Amino acid sequence: MEIGIDSFAAARTANDGANAVNNMRSMAELLERMEQADKIGLDLFGIGEHHRSEFLDSAPAVILSAAAARTKRIRLTSAVTVLSAADPVRVFQNFATLDLISQGRAEMVVGRGSFSEAFPLFGFSFNDYDDLFAEKLDLLLAIRTNEVVNWSGKFRSALKNQAIYPRPLQNPIPIWLGVGGTPESFVRAGTLGLPLMVAVIGGETHRFRPLVDLYRQAGKKAGHPVEKLKVGLHSLGYVANSSEEAVADYYPGYAETFTRIGKERGWPPVSPARFNAQNGPLGALLVGGPEEIAEKILRHSDALGGISRFTFQMDNAGLSHEKLLKSIELIGKIKVTIQADQIHTNHIH
Repeated sequence: MEIGIDSFAAARTANDGANAVNNMRSMAELLERMEQADKIGLDLFGIGEHHRSEFLDSAPAVILSAAAARTKRIRLTSAVTVLSAADPVRVFQNFATLDLISQGRAEMVVGRGSFSEAFPLFGFSFNDYDDLFAEKLDLLLAIRTNEVVNWSGKFRSALKNQAIYPRPLQNPIPIWLGVGGTPESFVRAGTLGLPLMVAVIGGETHRFRPLVDLYRQAGKKAGHPVEKLKVGLHSLGYVANSSEEAVADYYPGYAETFTRIGKERGWPPVSPARFNAQNGPLGALLVGGPEEIAEKILRHSDALGGISRFTFQMDNAGLSHEKLLKSIELIGKIKVTIQADQIHTNHIH
């Protein structure tokens, strides 16, 4: 199983008005954390895409390219590219360029995004949410397969014998489909034979098993080999030396963030009881010490019929750079624990 980090490039809270300076520091610290993840042997680092004041990830390929020049082996991916509001030609070109800079370490996870601000920003209607994504995914996959593209659709001008450059080092460059809880999205990924990245930020992770089964059934029906139908899991998490320390560090910022977002989305305020339920044995949160979190990842994998990848998202609790660096170090130990467990399990079988 691959273990990694996803970041939304959270901006520092600026009370002194020095937003640009604070943002510069936040970006420098993010790149340092990406270097740390590479040094300790994590498998991947993902950068999200948002167009909001609290995040600095509106141009993820630029951040990933900066990291590519400072890392050696870690895979670099989007998490996710909001394809519905983007031009697939530019998306492909950006990540093909990243692939060349990183010497074949680029990937992209494409999705529809969990916030709506990208749609009016780039001149699209949120009413076309799914149709935009389906059409743009079709074009992106056509570009990945063909150097010279002939394509037409509803939302973009047609391409006639149009060559798309540069081409990536990897052929094909990996494209994962990022999904939430919509059955149609799971079926789409399976039908297309794309690896699946499931974002679970609340509730109980095992409830996604029927949807993951839908994905695998659709993939099998479409004739895709089982090994091509990978499943990844993206969850909110934070690792400290002990469970008590992790919760004490994480809960205050998490409660503030999700109570604020909840006002936008109609969620109830976060309470200790609700947090503890989410962080229990079956809950989606992974906040605790290394051993218990390793066990929980393996438990989630079993519940979903086996996962190929797990990523921690820690940019939601206002944690300091130093605490995040330490957490990344501990996540490196989790990776070693999980690999040892899988080797032992495979040896038994």
